[in-house]
Amino acid sequence: MKEVFKNIKGDKAIWAVVGLLAIFSFMPVYSASSNLAYLYGDGNTFKFLIKHFAHLLLGFAILYGVHKIPYHYFRGLSIIAFPVVVILLLVTMAQGTTIDGANASRWIRVPFVGVTFQTSTLAGVVLMTYVARYLSRVKEKTITFKESLIPLWLPVFVVLALILPANFSTTAMIFAMVVLLVFMGGYPLRYLGIVLGAGLLMLTLFVFTAKAFPGLFDNRVDTWISRVESFTDREDTEGDYQIKQAKIAIASGGFTGVGPGKSVQKNFLPQSSSDFIYAIIVEEFGLVGAFSLMGLYLLLLFRLVIVAHKATSVFGKLLVIGVGLPIVFQALINMAVAVELFPVTGQTLPLISSGGTSIWVTCLALGMVLSVSAKREVQKKELEGMENPLDILSETM
Repeated sequence: MKEVFKNIKGDKAIWAVVGLLAIFSFMPVYSASSNLAYLYGDGNTFKFLIKHFAHLLLGFAILYGVHKIPYHYFRGLSIIAFPVVVILLLVTMAQGTTIDGANASRWIRVPFVGVTFQTSTLAGVVLMTYVARYLSRVKEKTITFKESLIPLWLPVFVVLALILPANFSTTAMIFAMVVLLVFMGGYPLRYLGIVLGAGLLMLTLFVFTAKAFPGLFDNRVDTWISRVESFTDREDTEGDYQIKQAKIAIASGGFTGVGPGKSVQKNFLPQSSSDFIYAIIVEEFGLVGAFSLMGLYLLLLFRLVIVAHKATSVFGKLLVIGVGLPIVFQALINMAVAVELFPVTGQTLPLISSGGTSIWVTCLALGMVLSVSAKREVQKKELEGMENPLDILSETM
């Protein structure tokens, strides 16, 4: 065990946050999975705990393996991985399957293994890495919108167009993170206005097309509209039912909660172990647990800013922001949905909710962040051991 800790590199605070989130996740997942156990008729909740443990175990293996890779390798890997994720998204659209009654075009089933995988989640990480690579290459150049159209925005809109028909919330989140990343990467503001206008136009055309041909996109647009109407008008819809049950769970929690495993609303709240797990956490652990969990994500955000600030290259800084910030953003959205500050989106709580794809891709992204921070540690040690520290500094410029 000592050898394992010896080989762990990178920001120790991020490692601690990830470990605490993973350990804490077992309690709400085990508690909330009881309704799924009885739904499937056998009442065995232990198998869901074992499944979650297996997901986390593989996730930490990914985290450990990726953080050992020098982060500059991700430049080239993003070029290789981009066409792969495009193909996976096309396959997902063609043979999407229904998971527990959820939308049919988000997952693919891996042959011979029986594991389902949500390809849009992986596509988001690959796309952000690709965008970070492009921005780092043109950082010192003066570019026009025309010059950036093919190498930057065409790949972005291709990925978004493939995700949008099945998952608007993920599309919107990825687009928002790309816009934020290119803004922080120094992309001209006047061009960003054009991009935002183009994105709004494409979304409008998609909505009109879906409304004109209702059977073309499996009524996803109607689902989006009903969720927004439920949020604004408080109509009695499925999304409103979920929010009502979540609010009951939150109100029942009080300051210290009803206790681990003692949630009542887990038996009435759909997706209580994934999309609405935060409501179960508040019910069982109260405001103390709710704010403690939020504090961990905010600590992660703080450490991401520190790692990005200390990174010695533009690509490293943009990579940390691009793949790390969406994790915290997704967590805040999930919490906001549970307390009715945001319409129902279907976004999970990173490293807490059950589900393999979310855990694995989150660990992949955090592994990339830790790779950047690990490089900083190596350079610091080299500086301490050199007679002329300016030599190593000149190598990193």
